[in-house]
Amino acid sequence: MAEFTLYTQENASAEAKPLLTDSVAAFGMLPNLHAVMAEAPTLLKGYQVLHELFQKTSFNAQELTVVWQSINVEHECHYCVPAHSGIAAAMKVDENIVDALVNKTPLADPKLETLRETTLEMTRERGVLSQSQQEKFFAAGYTKQQLLEIVLGLAQKVMSNYTNHLADTPVDNAFRKFIK
Repeated sequence: MAEFTLYTQENASAEAKPLLTDSVAAFGMLPNLHAVMAEAPTLLKGYQVLHELFQKTSFNAQELTVVWQSINVEHECHYCVPAHSGIAAAMKVDENIVDALVNKTPLADPKLETLRETTLEMTRERGVLSQSQQEKFFAAGYTKQQLLEIVLGLAQKVMSNYTNHLADTPVDNAFRKFIK
């Protein structure tokens, strides 16, 4: 397996340095995922942009967490599952929601469970969604806009989950307490 460097301001390329500065400003630390992505500054920039845009969707904090964690758990991302558990805690998302997502147990809220089911089907079926799941999604009160916003979240998570699989990114100290 290839060994990847955890870049810092000191050893990153000139193109990556301002992106790492942006990461520290956004997270109060340099996440190891971003330190790895600095190897390919365009990847890091794309990830940062998608992360920012996904947070501006019509989803609330709980719904963002459902989409992120459903994908992270499905992709078995050793880094993003605890990282997004920490992010969910910072966003004050109910711990029971995070636990259910991580443990693959049904969510108590039927609307959030429908969001999870829809996200998982889209992830597993590479964007193909059955008519019955679409109908269930819309009946739960979600919109066509939100169906497309899941695609944005999925794109973001593919970038991070796949990077972490390739690099075996070490989980940051700040997120280790969320490893289950």
